[in-house]
Amino acid sequence: MIRVLVADDQAMVRTGFGMIIGAQPDMELVGEAGDGVEAVALARRLRPDVVLLDIRMPRLNGLEALRQLAGPGVADPFRVVVVTTFDLDEYVHTALRTGACGFLLKDSGPALLVEAVRAAVAGDALISPSITVRLLEHLNPPTAARPAETGLSPRELDVVRLVARGATNAEIAARLFITVGTVKTHLGSVQAKLDARNRVEIAAWAWERRLVS
Repeated sequence: MIRVLVADDQAMVRTGFGMIIGAQPDMELVGEAGDGVEAVALARRLRPDVVLLDIRMPRLNGLEALRQLAGPGVADPFRVVVVTTFDLDEYVHTALRTGACGFLLKDSGPALLVEAVRAAVAGDALISPSITVRLLEHLNPPTAARPAETGLSPRELDVVRLVARGATNAEIAARLFITVGTVKTHLGSVQAKLDARNRVEIAAWAWERRLVS
């Protein structure tokens, strides 16, 4: 079971996230925190697999709590996914530099929240599609090999383009009329061929080469 801690100053948000987590056969909610100080203390005591962390919380904000849980110098860092209403670039950059395994907006929906938790456990990172697209739009022109030179198949390129647009595995499967398992197989092959650590790097590769607009 994936053990999850939810930290948010709004009780309704904690309850909602708890219901989403509890509905998954492979996840369980192990604790709730209403502020940053409590989040750090509970995480250290309960040692959850993933911490869902809001940014704007009393006593200690989420970014500082993130620094204490996963920042540079932390001997045994936690897997933390930041889930917030605010998608300011400053927050996104700070969170990812400080060790966050993901950055989601609260309106991303249950499917993306669950996928972000699983991605964090797998050592991957997931960022809300709208944020990913905004950040990647500002990348420099391509400097590396063109798609044909990477050995990607046409179907793998289809998957890559959808990843770059922020689609989830389930959405990619529906669009391409394949199973989620097949999507994961394609993504594994793509990561190996591109030497990419996660889907964010795959998306960056696609945007750099103008494979999406």
